[in-house]
Amino acid sequence: MACNSGTCQSGCYRDDSSIGAEESLLLTKKTEVSNEVVNSRRSTEHLDDGICLKCKVNRTIAAAAAATDGGGDFGGGDGGRFCADCFRSNLFGKFRLAVTANAMISPSDNVLVAFSGGTCSRVALQFTHEMQSKAQKNYDASRDRALPVFGVGVAFIDENAISAVSSDNLDRAVEEMKFIVSDLAPPVKQFHVVPTEAIYSLKAGDAKDRLNELINTVNDVTGKEDLLEHFLMLSLQKIAIENGYTKILLGTCTSRIACHVLEATVKGRGYSLAADIQYVDARWKIPVVLPLRDCPIHELNMLCSLDSLKTVEVFNGTRAGINGLISSFVKLLQEENPSRESTIMRTAVKLTPFHFNRMPEDNDYNGQVASRRRQKKYNLKTKDSLPPESFCPICNSPLKISNFGTSINFDNGKTNPNGIGAACCASCQFQVLPNDPSSLEYFISLLPPSMVSEAEDGDRLIQRQLREQIEDCLLSDNEDGT
Repeated sequence: MACNSGTCQSGCYRDDSSIGAEESLLLTKKTEVSNEVVNSRRSTEHLDDGICLKCKVNRTIAAAAAATDGGGDFGGGDGGRFCADCFRSNLFGKFRLAVTANAMISPSDNVLVAFSGGTCSRVALQFTHEMQSKAQKNYDASRDRALPVFGVGVAFIDENAISAVSSDNLDRAVEEMKFIVSDLAPPVKQFHVVPTEAIYSLKAGDAKDRLNELINTVNDVTGKEDLLEHFLMLSLQKIAIENGYTKILLGTCTSRIACHVLEATVKGRGYSLAADIQYVDARWKIPVVLPLRDCPIHELNMLCSLDSLKTVEVFNGTRAGINGLISSFVKLLQEENPSRESTIMRTAVKLTPFHFNRMPEDNDYNGQVASRRRQKKYNLKTKDSLPPESFCPICNSPLKISNFGTSINFDNGKTNPNGIGAACCASCQFQVLPNDPSSLEYFISLLPPSMVSEAEDGDRLIQRQLREQIEDCLLSDNEDGT
């Protein structure tokens, strides 16, 4: 006979139907805890045995390296959890997911990869090449061949005019980059080498002198670095426009974005921060994409080491000013906790993106679907329902419309230096622009014509859109106001 006491220790037979609901729930919880413990022990056993947690077959990167050369630099992080194949698959999966989910590359695109020779741009070039190769294989295997294969070009910006690098070292580095690009399997990729001073439509010597003269008028070290970084983007835009590219792909990784988040915060660029850290930035004539946004630098370094991807460091000088301090600070944070960079980046991307942080809608169906999905996810408004966006004439950061109150042009059409200065963001006004009016006028006269014309076009657009908004409140010419 079965007893009904929950505290009976006699060991007698108990009928299953006599177990109450509370005891059944307790047994279920005990079973779940037991399963968790077992799974945890299995994972720990895999780690102790040096077996990959994903495939559970191959040895981890750290275990394989320890068996050959004593471990190398793969002891921590993903190197201690995954094998080389699974690690490579995970990293490429992040890149591919960013590209497909945000419609970064369509079959009809011609993509320009910015290549500095460093780790990030090298991985970006390799992954873009792998996606192109797969698209080419699918194209060759298809019968109708309806979808074309997107094109890929590579651009290197020569900063020798503003950096202390010997011409011999630069020529050697350029030759190595050409070999890296040409060594990739077909389709063939065109390699562009363009100096920074090419943003001026002048002879090489005159353009170089004018660029150096402009940089020397900026007294703040941080302001100089920020201005030069903007010139690099202008150079990439110039290459893309002149050679028919439709997208510019940058190798900006999680680590760089984490530094930029803190830099922008310190410089007072909080309003424009969200524009710089999204997957897509279409405020430029040629949209810019960041498919490596979710990839930390240590993972990219590990991939280059595993796959023997050759890198070429040319202009890798130490950063100074605010940018240098932030880089050192983030490095210390990363040493204390390897997830700090990812935490900073994930926190910052929760900011609401701007309307230009998505691909412009066109006839491409995939682009339209991705744009609508992103619009719904971030509760973005359509472009027609938004007020006109104004941009800083110097750094092209978005500004609040209330800050854009001074016209850049005089009545006779001549550029107004004070108007350009007043139309800049607070960071550029403080760190880039000279305080003296005569020095400011000289600074504006040295700017590339494309920057001045872009600022004037933006000013006319803003004035026209504002007039359209208040048109119903304006008096017509035949009204006397009474």
